[in-house]
Amino acid sequence: MIHRNPLKVLFYLCLAVVVALVGYKVYLNFFKQDFEALHSDQVERIHQRTPPGNGIRFAVVGNINNSVGIFERRFIPALNQAGIDFLVSAGNAVSGGGEDKYRALYGTLSHLEIPYLLTFGPHEYEDFGSFRFYDHFGPHFYSVRTGNTRLIFLDSTGKTPWRWQMRWLRDLLAHDTSNAHILFIGHPLLKPETPTLFDDEDDYLQPAAFREELMQVIREQDIDLVFSANLARYDEQVVDGTPYITTGGAGGLVLNTDESFYHYVDVRVSADGEVAHQMERLEVGQHPVWKQLESFWFFVYSLFYTGYLNFILIVSVFAALTIKLYQIIFIGKDYYPDYDLDPTPWLEKPLRVAMFTNNYLPFIGGVPISIERLRRGLRQLGDPALIVAPRYRDQPDQEEDVVRVPSLLAMGEKREFRLANIFLARIRKTVRAFRPDVVHLHHPFWLGSLGLFIARQLRIPAIYTYHTRLEHYAHFVPLPGMLFRNLISHALIKRFANRCDGVIVPTYSTEEYLRMIGVTTPTFVQPTGIEYEQFQAVAASDVEALRSTLGLTNEKVFISVARLSNEKNIDFMIEAIDRLRQESEVPFRFLMIGDGHQRDRLQQKIDDLALGSHFTLVGAVQPEEMALWYTLGDAFLFASKSETQGMVILEAMSAGLPVVAVRSSGIEDVVRDGLNGFKTPENQSRWLQRARQLLEDDDQREALSRKARAFAADYSIEQFARDVHSIYATTLAARAKRRKASS
Repeated sequence: MIHRNPLKVLFYLCLAVVVALVGYKVYLNFFKQDFEALHSDQVERIHQRTPPGNGIRFAVVGNINNSVGIFERRFIPALNQAGIDFLVSAGNAVSGGGEDKYRALYGTLSHLEIPYLLTFGPHEYEDFGSFRFYDHFGPHFYSVRTGNTRLIFLDSTGKTPWRWQMRWLRDLLAHDTSNAHILFIGHPLLKPETPTLFDDEDDYLQPAAFREELMQVIREQDIDLVFSANLARYDEQVVDGTPYITTGGAGGLVLNTDESFYHYVDVRVSADGEVAHQMERLEVGQHPVWKQLESFWFFVYSLFYTGYLNFILIVSVFAALTIKLYQIIFIGKDYYPDYDLDPTPWLEKPLRVAMFTNNYLPFIGGVPISIERLRRGLRQLGDPALIVAPRYRDQPDQEEDVVRVPSLLAMGEKREFRLANIFLARIRKTVRAFRPDVVHLHHPFWLGSLGLFIARQLRIPAIYTYHTRLEHYAHFVPLPGMLFRNLISHALIKRFANRCDGVIVPTYSTEEYLRMIGVTTPTFVQPTGIEYEQFQAVAASDVEALRSTLGLTNEKVFISVARLSNEKNIDFMIEAIDRLRQESEVPFRFLMIGDGHQRDRLQQKIDDLALGSHFTLVGAVQPEEMALWYTLGDAFLFASKSETQGMVILEAMSAGLPVVAVRSSGIEDVVRDGLNGFKTPENQSRWLQRARQLLEDDDQREALSRKARAFAADYSIEQFARDVHSIYATTLAARAKRRKASS
């Protein structure tokens, strides 16, 4: 029986509610029946209800603000029963100009049994609402004649130039024969006589020239009434015989004071043009004790369009957030590894391991060599290993337990990077037939992703070895370098590692990096093994023969091993060696072992500096010959910052070579400053100083050499394989414990 965490279930339930409500909003915006030019229909309805020559009666409201709890449920029933001919909004009928707000208003107004007209106010204008108002209702400024009354609607938002509106208004009034004129404009022309909380100049009609000219026209043309909204209150002032009314209590926030309350204005115009108005206060029935609190409640409630939906949406978001915070704060977490595991059953039996890698021998590189050493070490322990790797032209004809996959694409000047055809069904069939206990992944993408997929299908653990700092390989990726280096590379590593059951890292500094980017999967620090004994078995005669072949006499020899690629920082060493030959009289040669797509460029740089007698690009050397080349050297120089371990450094130490390296994540835990070599910042002068020190000080070089060899002795392949087998066993024990707990 599976026991589910009820808090987690509630969290995902809230998340599902949020997704459903967002989907409903999308439905309202894009799939619900559209509406347009509503004012044309409303004007026709008004004309039918108010024939020419008759008196009229209508209601004016302001600041509806998409209110459901107040306007739709309290105002509309009262207005439907009030015996009025139509309704006018003085502005701010919506809480914002978004499409959902306009559609919600349309739904609310559909409950009215009388026609309506809207003033284009500041809320209708914001969030590109002017286009929606025009499409859904009509022009931003217009006039309507009903009975013997002219209703005039102006745009106070700045969308329409005010001088154009004033010219239009003067022409309209000059030829109009109506008995009464009533003007609607969203922003008030006058400040209330009693102070309004939190108002500012932008709440009133701007600019001042517009306000002054409009008041002059009102005075000259004997406008009977002027209505505005935009303030959450009722205010009435008479200037030159014309009442200026600010009405803002139809649903938005009110303060429940003598000035700020819910209301509408009942306007009556007789057949001969006599205009009368009366403010009708709407009692919402608040208990005096909760007066202020309920005022805030109605404000919040009125924000949610179409009733409960936005309210539920907000509540669901906060509920999900609250639950998440509760989990973070109150539910205890054990950040230490689970020590209560018994891997004994898996330690005492052979484990079958399927490895997936994007490169493998005969391709020469740190990852292929590390995989080959692990394979050999596991075989000695009795653990069968199947390797899934790309196919190469010069690969061995007969390979045991290696699945070669043809490439879809080969990249690089020497086609060294290959994208294998992960879609071949025979890969899955072969791995299933092998019946692995563990899948071991050596790259976080392509064949690595296929391996993770197969592990999930087979329900066995997936172990990932973090070999490579991807951010230093941005130049190989067809994406903007900074985007890949600063974001994508780290996100890729984090996502992949957290989907695995365990992560092997070669150094503690690398483990710290994974924790910094958010990897939470159990991590095991396990350096790659080296063939230490092989480095001790090199014959002196073979070394002398190699010296002779290279034309070496009494020169000291610096060795470096790296792929000839940008991330290995070869230019740094070439420039430093150019300086060293000028500063030191001790003869030396620098042998750069490795190949890569930058070889021709680097050779040209060496030639341009006339450095050929000191710096040699040796090219690729077969793994079985590397011990001889290391033993040839006197010191090992290194400048790469892309290493996770620097396996070549341990190999160099096995041959007794002290190291000078640039500090980086893979170097920090291997090179012990002053013990087996030196590590410096990426400062050419500091690095060069240490290299010259090893070149000229024979006694110090010999002392560091002995300590380097002793340090490397602890990193044998046999011990490496035993430790990795233990990691497999521990991961299998953890998976078995989780299964038992969930059953």
